[in-house]
Amino acid sequence: MSLPFRQSQQRPGLAEGILESARAVILGKDHELRLALACLLARGHLLIEDLPGVGKTTLAHLLARLLGLEYSRIQFTSDLLPADVIGVSVYDRAAEGFRFHPGPIFSQLILADEINRATPKAQSALLEAMEERQVTVEGETRPLPELFFVIATQNPLFQVGTFPLPESQLDRFLMRIHLGYPDAAQEKILLAGEDRRDMVARQQPALTNAQLIELQKAVNRIHAAQPIVDYVHAILQFTRGSERFAYGLSPRAGLGLLHASKSWAMLADRDYVIPEDVQAVLPACAVHRLTGGEAGQRVADKEIASFILANVPV
Repeated sequence: MSLPFRQSQQRPGLAEGILESARAVILGKDHELRLALACLLARGHLLIEDLPGVGKTTLAHLLARLLGLEYSRIQFTSDLLPADVIGVSVYDRAAEGFRFHPGPIFSQLILADEINRATPKAQSALLEAMEERQVTVEGETRPLPELFFVIATQNPLFQVGTFPLPESQLDRFLMRIHLGYPDAAQEKILLAGEDRRDMVARQQPALTNAQLIELQKAVNRIHAAQPIVDYVHAILQFTRGSERFAYGLSPRAGLGLLHASKSWAMLADRDYVIPEDVQAVLPACAVHRLTGGEAGQRVADKEIASFILANVPV
């Protein structure tokens, strides 16, 4: 079988070129950058959880620039209202009727910054948009752009003024990643180098909207053989039967895990999925959906994923 990049009109290495540009700005985080790009190519939403100041917002803005997406930033605070996200109808005296004024949700890439500093009521404004790519305002359903992504940043729950995301909200995110501190060598380069915001502002889109849509279609063409499907299903079954978790992964989580594995395989320039693809994306795709034991602890993601993989044979 030919590779998906060659099946489409994309030139080989297009996604790798995006990653190369991103590495010049976000230093020493190649695996996290690859996960973030794989998430968006799989048409998923991304949750970035970490301490303030490690580059979460910079990463979101950088991806919007490199992917050529219309970008909106929403600062989530305790007084944010759903209308601040979705929009509101205002009476137009000249037209003698109400006119809808769209909110920032009607963009292609939404940065929901510090999403867990808003109340659950404000957080719920994203639920329909993230799952159905539409919003319902005053009884009327309005579609969102064909290319629609939410990248949310989240502060650790032990920090003051945070509200935990409900399970239904967490399940809308295909992946959750953590950036963490850079290593010593990369941090010295960061300290002595150019302001990251200036570097992001200089980035040019690496592809058009049509090319991005074609890349997403290429992900769907990646082949997952029946043993791979069986492996993913075995992972779901194990989490549902393990006493370590209050409840296991849902069918939607299984579909997301398989689709993310296809996206990861495409970034590796393969048109088929291997077990290592599933294992690479499992920590980002599964752990935030699991409750019980250590699953709620930020530092335990890899440990929990290792526990699952060690108990599910390939």
